[in-house]
Amino acid sequence: MAAAKVKLSGRRLALIVTTRRRTISLSVLSSCVTIMADTTASCQEFEVTVHTSPGPTCGTFSRLWLSLIGSQGETPPISVNEDGRHLVSGSTCLVRVQAAGPLGHLVLVRLRLEVRTGFPDLDWRCSRMEVRRLGDGQTEAGGRGATGAVPEDPDVQVFLCDRWLRTADGDVELRSGKLCLLKDETEEKLKQHRLRQLQHQQKLFRWCRFVDGAPQCVDLSGLSELGPNLSYTHKSPPANLHYLKGFAGRPEAWKSFAELETVFFHIGHENSAARFVQAHWMDDWYFGYQSLNGCNPLLLRQIRLLPPNLSVTADTLRPFLPEGSSLEEELQKGAVYLLDYEVLDGVPANVVGGQQTYLSAPLCLLHLNQQGQLLPIAIQLQQTPGPQNPVFLPSDAGCDWLLAKIWVHSADFQVHQLASHYLRTHMLGELCCVATLRQLPDQHPLHQLLMPHVRTSLQINAQARASLLAAGGVFDKAVGAGLQALPVLLSRAAGRISYRSLCVPEDLTDRGVDRLPHSYYAQDALRVWDALHRFVVGWLDVCYHGDEEVQQDSELRLWISDINAHGFTHASGFPQSFQTKAEVAKFVTAIIFSCSALHAAVNFSQLDFALWMPNCPAAMMRPPPQVKASLTEDDVMSFLPDMNSTCRVLTVLTLLSQPTVDFVPLCHYREAVFGDGAPRRLVREVQAKFAAISDDITERNRQLELPYPYLSPGQVENSTAI
Repeated sequence: MAAAKVKLSGRRLALIVTTRRRTISLSVLSSCVTIMADTTASCQEFEVTVHTSPGPTCGTFSRLWLSLIGSQGETPPISVNEDGRHLVSGSTCLVRVQAAGPLGHLVLVRLRLEVRTGFPDLDWRCSRMEVRRLGDGQTEAGGRGATGAVPEDPDVQVFLCDRWLRTADGDVELRSGKLCLLKDETEEKLKQHRLRQLQHQQKLFRWCRFVDGAPQCVDLSGLSELGPNLSYTHKSPPANLHYLKGFAGRPEAWKSFAELETVFFHIGHENSAARFVQAHWMDDWYFGYQSLNGCNPLLLRQIRLLPPNLSVTADTLRPFLPEGSSLEEELQKGAVYLLDYEVLDGVPANVVGGQQTYLSAPLCLLHLNQQGQLLPIAIQLQQTPGPQNPVFLPSDAGCDWLLAKIWVHSADFQVHQLASHYLRTHMLGELCCVATLRQLPDQHPLHQLLMPHVRTSLQINAQARASLLAAGGVFDKAVGAGLQALPVLLSRAAGRISYRSLCVPEDLTDRGVDRLPHSYYAQDALRVWDALHRFVVGWLDVCYHGDEEVQQDSELRLWISDINAHGFTHASGFPQSFQTKAEVAKFVTAIIFSCSALHAAVNFSQLDFALWMPNCPAAMMRPPPQVKASLTEDDVMSFLPDMNSTCRVLTVLTLLSQPTVDFVPLCHYREAVFGDGAPRRLVREVQAKFAAISDDITERNRQLELPYPYLSPGQVENSTAI
């Protein structure tokens, strides 16, 4: 009896027959024998479906080259859109790819765009790639049929793209599979892909210092460097600036409140909130209300001891406290609050229209009365007490007390614009965006969660630094804290910020405003924070199975290190590392809240409160008064900005307060990764919660003479986009 072995060598088959007496070797052409084995097949075939995103500009004329990369090899580039196939908006393009040898497990798809001669170089937006491994159809005799039998159903791998590709990008590699941490990568090629991506991103996105002592920003020579995936078009309905344009270039002061009211009537008659402000801005109760629910609700703080540099006594304040009570009693029961603008102390003031402007650093004491109203009871305009720095009281002459409150509002304008608005929302968003691009690869779950909330910060901040905050911009030409003050104020504010102040529950409790009856910002902010936090916790539960996985995540560790190295000081209390999922959840919630809800509260409210200019003057044209009882109403007008400055500021605030026509509401996502599985479930849950919060806010606002709509989730943009 003979034994036989089969040996495959090149294209020939060696058949070795061994008998008892001798070995007989026979060679036959391999084409005469059919061998079916996945691991030794000389040719594998794939069907690739290329999906171009819908949208009028998503298609391209350029030629697309495609390669498949497996764990054991890769295919040579093949042109996708040939022979009548085109990358048209919303279309699919089918191409077959053959591998000369085994690829192993398919891990990446490599794409490259190439400009066609004679055609424009258009960017292309790819939705996804679907790759189907074709089976070896066989004839009844065991060979491949001439017409090709239908192969058995293979698995389909989806390679999400969901972004723009450019010819300048060179090779772009897409990967399939779910979001995962580095520790969960089983393929060495995918580990290397993550590393290459971050190395590439770190070359593209470099850190740059805008202001010493403040968080750093992205280093750009022009907006074009952002590319199509990090830039966007801000589309807003046209703003009515007709009545403001006529005052541009007029340097004269307003003659009277009556003249200012005439202008206000034309530009603000359709703004019910602004009309309410104009009607009540001189009322003490409204002054306190605005410190809780105005465009800067972040400064008011409950105190138990008077500031040592506030020159008041218990006897001085007794007339403004409940009968039978004392200052000590009111302090101990938590009824005394403070607005302190010490960050402005000594900041250089701007020159506007050839005239010197003036800044003050007021201390304002407020009392919570038995009706739940916060009333101002003492205002000191500078930090250092002295005979030329009097304390103004509600019992002073009407013009003295009114002007003291105007000085507080003007100081609040400076701190609101640069610290509460630009620093705490815009700069924080950019800091986290750059760190995310540099340290978290696309496949990291936190990259996908964070980018929809921080992506727009790069463009809007670069535009702000090139216009609003630059020579010739509104801060240069119309604001008391101008270009000289800007680095000083931003650096000081950044040095005074605390991590707790970015975490809504701690911030509201620390400042003692969480239980005030009319603190609508606090009420709404807490509800939005809680819903966001639950959403983030759910997201982290999907990707981290325990605290030890947080500690082992080297990419997460580098991310928070990058934020700390280029962000706030160590004294701010920002986490230097993460040990638990709970710590990550709080930090991520703080970022998302700051870039969405907080930005909505401090940005989209500002025109309502500033349209009546005396309520939020951007500059003061005379120094703070050093004596009392020397002012008339005409004197008060002479402190306020002139016509041209007023026009400049209101024009900018009008444009900044315009919601986009295509804005994305909070926790609504267009990215494909949120459209399936656990992410889809989490998104639906948080959207349902936000819908309930919006309904509650709408119902509450029906009962209010002055509604507070700014934190209604349906009106909160998903990111800082204006």
